[in-house]
Amino acid sequence: MSRPVIRPVIRAKRRTHVWVWPVAVGLACTLTWSSPAGAGPSDTGIKGAIDTILTDPRLDGGAAGVVVADAATGETLYQRDGADRLMPASNTKLPTSIAAMALLGPEYRYRTDVLTTGSRQGSVLVGDLYLRGTGDPTMLAEDYEQLAATVAESGIKRVTGRLIADDTRFDTQRLGRSWAADDESAYYSAQISALTVAPDTDYDSGTVVVTASPGANPGDRPVTTLTPRTDYVDIDVRATTVPAGQPDTLTVEREHGSNTIAVTGNIPVGANPTKEWISVWEPTGYAAEVFSDALRAHGVRITRPTSHGRPTPGNAKPLATHTSMPLKELMRPFMKLSNNMHAEALTKTIGYETGGKGTWNAGLAAIATQLTKEGVDASKLRQVDGSGLSRMNNISAAQLAKLLLSVRTAPWYADWYASLPVACNPDRAIGGTLRSRMCNTPAALNTRAKTGSLTGASALSGYVTDAGGRELVYSIVLNNYLASSVKSIEDAIVITLAKSTKTDTQLVRPSLQRNATPAGDLECSWRKPARC
Repeated sequence: MSRPVIRPVIRAKRRTHVWVWPVAVGLACTLTWSSPAGAGPSDTGIKGAIDTILTDPRLDGGAAGVVVADAATGETLYQRDGADRLMPASNTKLPTSIAAMALLGPEYRYRTDVLTTGSRQGSVLVGDLYLRGTGDPTMLAEDYEQLAATVAESGIKRVTGRLIADDTRFDTQRLGRSWAADDESAYYSAQISALTVAPDTDYDSGTVVVTASPGANPGDRPVTTLTPRTDYVDIDVRATTVPAGQPDTLTVEREHGSNTIAVTGNIPVGANPTKEWISVWEPTGYAAEVFSDALRAHGVRITRPTSHGRPTPGNAKPLATHTSMPLKELMRPFMKLSNNMHAEALTKTIGYETGGKGTWNAGLAAIATQLTKEGVDASKLRQVDGSGLSRMNNISAAQLAKLLLSVRTAPWYADWYASLPVACNPDRAIGGTLRSRMCNTPAALNTRAKTGSLTGASALSGYVTDAGGRELVYSIVLNNYLASSVKSIEDAIVITLAKSTKTDTQLVRPSLQRNATPAGDLECSWRKPARC
């Protein structure tokens, strides 16, 4: 990747969720049985093993779609309700990412341009300045600063017209279909625009980072900082520093329909800072503000107020350009960290590049067409966003497995495969959402897969090599359970596959996950700073 993914470990609290993933899956029991050479799935082989795992009481009353196939031959080795349409959560990113690689290409890059229709009179630009975005979800404040520096280096000191933020590459629908209203201020549910800003090298576009530290003495207001520094949002500190040892109840949340971020509750003297990633209201204005501040810092003054949403005229002349990393690199933070905003930006980008419309409808239609080319019957699934944040998405395990089989022959497969999280690799940029799972098992550093988590929905689909060297494809989609987490059930299936051969099946029973509270409803990477 162009920029490393680095984040200090600072305690954070979500407003309603607290979750600690177990470091490893405990292996409660391993049983061994064999099937005759050449025999197909049977009750004493892979079928019997996975069937046993799926009797876990945490799935009582729930639904499970599971498919396992031989990656080389495509032969189905196991299937349990594989055709049932279930809510895939972030496994929805599998069709989105595959369509992006196929339709945009691994070398695809976003451009963010500064242009003008004006004329120069010495150091004065007579006319308007346009900031035109094409949907880059990886734009940082420093990238806007570099654009501003380039404008200043051209000799411009004053602009008589307006700064016009051109976000018209995408439509004005900011939020996906049926996204939860109570996630409005959450960074994993940020608004989508062709012009946006990410505050970090996880590229959490459309968000700011608020850090609140206790004051020196009880009664003091907490000290807050904002990344990036911007006046686009207002911090309303209503919280209080309390004596050491008292409960920490500090919360940070943006108020509905505004850019006022309220800091409320109590924080004890000496406590660790609370750090929250918060979405902004209307990211186009956010990007324009960050760029305008950068221009001012470089000595470029704009006379008139900023305007939004006007397309750049065709005769505008370029002054500065920022080009993103190629898509094959962007795939890493997108898939490793299950970045929702990347998925949605790519969906609208696909729509624009294939049909001239930067909309969800156009993008999803193109994704469906690509799925059909991959042998997946798109008429038998429902995809309403790119990320899986919507609970209206319905995809079967069989369709996900078929997709994973199909793409193995694509010319860009190696780059896409490298974007999948790797079990028990502690490097966050490699292990991603699987970095603390299946450790000390044959699946560690072996399986690569996409995770998925929402309330009552969990999924894991990917690739694993068994003990005999055979590569397998699997898709596990679990729904409608009441347990706080069923991740260890998924892990037990994958570990069983990793321990087994064609003729010798090693059943690994799932452990009961401890430290689990009713919050196993979000991807672990969506909890900042990540604890999993």
